[in-house]
Amino acid sequence: MPNKKSAEKELRKNVKRNAANKQVSNKLKNLTKTNLKQIASGDKKVKESFTQTIKAIDKAAKKGIIKKNTAARKKSRLMKKVNTLK
Repeated sequence: MPNKKSAEKELRKNVKRNAANKQVSNKLKNLTKTNLKQIASGDKKVKESFTQTIKAIDKAAKKGIIKKNTAARKKSRLMKKVNTLK
């Protein structure tokens, strides 16, 4: 436990931030998994949910939850798989 008041406040802030970042990260994973399942089943509705996933990846990169190059790699790999459905 922190000894100073400022350290206690920092700990509270860190807990809140961690929870918010975890929520965004979990949403991103769920969207990606959903898209991969749709691609595997050959569902044509993947295009609509794909844009939502790309948006979530960009937001996570902007907030610093994932790195910029990681976001680019995830989008690229997902894009390749979506384009093979045609």
